[in-house]
Amino acid sequence: MTKHDPIHTRTAVTRVNSYDPKTRTVKAVIATATPVVRRDARGPFLEVLTADTLDISSTEGMPVLDSHRTASVRDVIGRVLSIEVDGDQVIATLQISTADDVEPIAQRIADGSVTGISVGYRVAAWRENQTADGRTKTPNKWRVTEVTLTSNPADPNARIRQETYGANQMTETLEIIPRDQVEKQRRTEIRSLVRTAGLGPEIADDLIDAGADMTLAKAEIFDAVQTKANATPIIRTHTLSNDDPSVIQRRATDALVYRMQGGDLAEDARPFVNMSLLDMARDSLTRAGVSVRSMSADETFQRAAEHGGSDFPLLISNAANKSAMASYTAAQSPLKTLCRQRTLPNFKEASSIRLGEMGRLEKLSESGEITHTSRGENGETMFLETFARGMTVSRNLLINDDLHLLSDMTAAFGEAAAQTEADILVNLLLSNPNLSDGTPVFDASRGNIMTAGAVAQASLDEARQAMRTRTGLDGKTLINATPRYVLVGADRETEAEQILAAIQPNKTDDVNVFGGKLSLMVEPRITDGSWFVFADPARLAAMQYAYLSSAQGVQIQRTEAWDTLGMKYRAFLDFGAGWLDWRGANKNEGA
Repeated sequence: MTKHDPIHTRTAVTRVNSYDPKTRTVKAVIATATPVVRRDARGPFLEVLTADTLDISSTEGMPVLDSHRTASVRDVIGRVLSIEVDGDQVIATLQISTADDVEPIAQRIADGSVTGISVGYRVAAWRENQTADGRTKTPNKWRVTEVTLTSNPADPNARIRQETYGANQMTETLEIIPRDQVEKQRRTEIRSLVRTAGLGPEIADDLIDAGADMTLAKAEIFDAVQTKANATPIIRTHTLSNDDPSVIQRRATDALVYRMQGGDLAEDARPFVNMSLLDMARDSLTRAGVSVRSMSADETFQRAAEHGGSDFPLLISNAANKSAMASYTAAQSPLKTLCRQRTLPNFKEASSIRLGEMGRLEKLSESGEITHTSRGENGETMFLETFARGMTVSRNLLINDDLHLLSDMTAAFGEAAAQTEADILVNLLLSNPNLSDGTPVFDASRGNIMTAGAVAQASLDEARQAMRTRTGLDGKTLINATPRYVLVGADRETEAEQILAAIQPNKTDDVNVFGGKLSLMVEPRITDGSWFVFADPARLAAMQYAYLSSAQGVQIQRTEAWDTLGMKYRAFLDFGAGWLDWRGANKNEGA
């Protein structure tokens, strides 16, 4: 037969795929036994999802998502009607939503431009084997948690299924096509597919010269696309084997913090918990494309600290931050509870403007004229300062894997930051500075200094009456602030507890009117015998503190350390405090 001989072909009318526009359902192969390259703490492996170990007992109603996104309810574009196993394939029937914003996706399904399928799943346990192709992991038992439509599935065989119409809907024609026309059509279709895939024309030339039919051409083009995209991670599911560098770093950080100070460990961080610092340094270098074969421990840590693509220094920094933040939070002064927290954009002096009260509404005159009033205002200032110390993670610590020492060092940083804040706040309280009106915070002219004495019911009653009857900036409007906290030093803790304890009296005179109404706070840095009564800061804040908006709380960062063997870090705190309003606080000089 020559190339001009006619070719007899049979053609059948088919759908582009199995999508049924009436029911908005479509059938799809959502998982196969096709190996997918993944990575865990031990390195790369082949993941094979076996259909016979899939649990399909509760799959109805499972969400169908758009590209694994879950940030919005609009990312849910349908639901799973059923899942069944067919040999080594997992088949699902999906129903697409009728929502207007899903219609463009339904159109892409109908015309065949969207075919890729991916799944999210959970594995109860893994079974591992060593094959000629390397390490292989298969699930002993697993279940699907989501099905998603995607433009780039990790499993190339996970696709929306193609189906033909029923026999009564199928037509068959006998057509005679010249061979040269068939050849021309083959070349045109191959070149079209190659262009659509974003590949170079030389790929099309090679396929045409090799005489590849359309089935072989599609397979070769798909392989070329996969090779081209090899540098870009393909995420099939949200599983423990996610190889996103940021995810790996977070899990390794959680495992390192767990080894440093205990506590709860996230399930997805368990593969990293038995890794030493040396293991983590080697893993970081390997993921950055650096071979660690025959490297000594000393050289490994040196390369991990210096190599620009290694995230090992950041891993230590993140773990140190978490450890420091835990001790920082535990050691905070109770004075912070009495303050209003702010964030400031820079280190310039910042003012807190307090507007005066509106007074009362006035009755309209017969003409309906509304009278206007002005509001008084005052403003107190504060500014941020930076406090810092340095820390060196020595090579001995790294090589010896001495995480207890690292934990102690970072915990000390956190506690030092909390102590710094406490010293600033206590000094602000006890120094009694002048406010913007030129008068000290606590002054007899303000009526916020109680009759000197111990913590007693009479003193608390005096403070409450003063705060209840205190007026605003206009000198008329009652603020009616309610006392909420009693602040004492360690020397007055017991007497304050006795006064504030809720008791069951035998007679009316013994009723403790303040029992359960005031909260006790103890600040041992108050050593002069004085004590204070504060309003709830949510109602009337007397003091304030602030952080730099981009660095709230203690921060740990890596610095260059040319003169040090190991890795050098710095801990710093951008913090400031100031008064807001004297009306929310009363002072007692003590007995």
